[in-house]
Amino acid sequence: MFMKIHHSPGCADVIAVCDAELLNTTITGGDLKVQIHEGFYGTRQANADEVRAALNKGDSINLMGERAVAIAIELGLASRADCIMIGSVPHVQIYRL
Repeated sequence: MFMKIHHSPGCADVIAVCDAELLNTTITGGDLKVQIHEGFYGTRQANADEVRAALNKGDSINLMGERAVAIAIELGLASRADCIMIGSVPHVQIYRL
């Protein structure tokens, strides 16, 4: 997986994670077209333990792909019903207030 933590002064950090094979691709489903770009998801590979640690601390989370979403489900942060499917790719956004 690839993971990037976006830091914004005065705002919650945004944690972006995507499955490795999705980086720098475009996926479509219905009227949706999403570019999964390294500018947002980063170029640093992260293992499942690193992703778990980041997700446990994150207030704003954006996940793309089966493995990334499965970790959020495993941690109880999301369920399959919270996901939208873009083609065959699950996507979920999580916000903690």
